[in-house]
Amino acid sequence: MKEKIIRYEDIKNEDAPAVYVIQEIPGTSEGRPKINIMGAANYGKFKFLLPELSQIIFSPGPLIFKLRKGLKDFTTEDYLLLTGDPAIIGVACSIVSDMTNGKYNLLKWDKQERKYYPITINLYERGKIDE
Repeated sequence: MKEKIIRYEDIKNEDAPAVYVIQEIPGTSEGRPKINIMGAANYGKFKFLLPELSQIIFSPGPLIFKLRKGLKDFTTEDYLLLTGDPAIIGVACSIVSDMTNGKYNLLKWDKQERKYYPITINLYERGKIDE
């Protein structure tokens, strides 16, 4: 798979892809984020969807509404950066899949290579399923 790298000049362009960061990184509010996500900026301009301490425990409705609002401009050229609560990640992927007919991109961190790799998801891709 050919890696698509975005130049800084492209990021200033409104048509450049976006990297939707599902939740701010823990420690961000203190000015000391626990992980460095700057490598993901090679794929587009960051758009943060939720604060680091967001929870989906008892009343998911308001959080789902906020995610839908934040993801309203998501296109198949954009990327999801899967950060934060796994339940919220699942909801965000569901929302994006619903909007794009199951086709979207995400960024996967490779610990060994210490870089992000783009992954294209197509939930409705036809093919043989080995059982």
